[in-house]
Amino acid sequence: MTEPIAVQSRTYEIHEVAELTGLAPERLRVWERRYAVVRPVRQANGYRSYTAEQVALLRTLARRVARGERIGDLVSRPVDELLADAPGESAEAPTPLAALVDAVAALDRERLEALVAQQLALLGVQAFARDVVLPLALRIGDLWALGRIPVAAEHMASEVVVPALKAGLRGTRGRGALVLAACVPGERHEWGVLATLAGAQGGGTRVEYLGPDLPLADAVESAWRLRPARLALSVSLPALVEASLPELADLPGKLPPETRAVVGGGGVEPYARILERSGWLLGEDALRAVEGA
Repeated sequence: MTEPIAVQSRTYEIHEVAELTGLAPERLRVWERRYAVVRPVRQANGYRSYTAEQVALLRTLARRVARGERIGDLVSRPVDELLADAPGESAEAPTPLAALVDAVAALDRERLEALVAQQLALLGVQAFARDVVLPLALRIGDLWALGRIPVAAEHMASEVVVPALKAGLRGTRGRGALVLAACVPGERHEWGVLATLAGAQGGGTRVEYLGPDLPLADAVESAWRLRPARLALSVSLPALVEASLPELADLPGKLPPETRAVVGGGGVEPYARILERSGWLLGEDALRAVEGA
């Protein structure tokens, strides 16, 4: 069994860990109970407190499980070996990703804007989202969890990357079925949904993005105006699903007959069965089903 990570000075509560790792609090508790990968400290109020190194380990495990590895196999490996998947100091030759990370860490917005524009022009929006945006988001999240960059750096990166993705989506219109997309009420994290939409649009789908923090009634009204094949919503935290669950459960029945509701993101897992029973399709595969239609 992997030895639990030692306690460090910087700590995070479970809702922060869920946001940083994409793991629902329920899964974090199961992993703690069943595998003892990490042992968060219990505060006086009963809340769990996780160290930066524990968060980095959990992010690494979450990525590897998403790639198809089994958590039961991973926990038998040494922590140092697992953490080698997290960012560290490296003497590797410079890469576009490394240059972007350096600009973010230095809070050098002008340089970051130039590098992002260069990569978008070179790769096109689909490859830019897949090969630059998603790896950069993971690297920034790891570095922030480890305390190597401030939250201001993540915010600056978002201010540069999100407009670039939106511009790329506007510049390359598909001719297939229409996907109308937005983020659920309270959701302001746009990297993931925009990268997913870039991939869908690259497959021929037409994409209209309505933005973050959209009232669900407005999403339904927009669907009746535009009659898309899919209305896709993104949510990163289970708490945001819980806050809107009754309205979310009713939403598929309020859409035009030709429109199916799709929801994806880290917040979906604890409510997947409820949402599916309510008529929701889950995840990116539901968008791929309309590509090129």
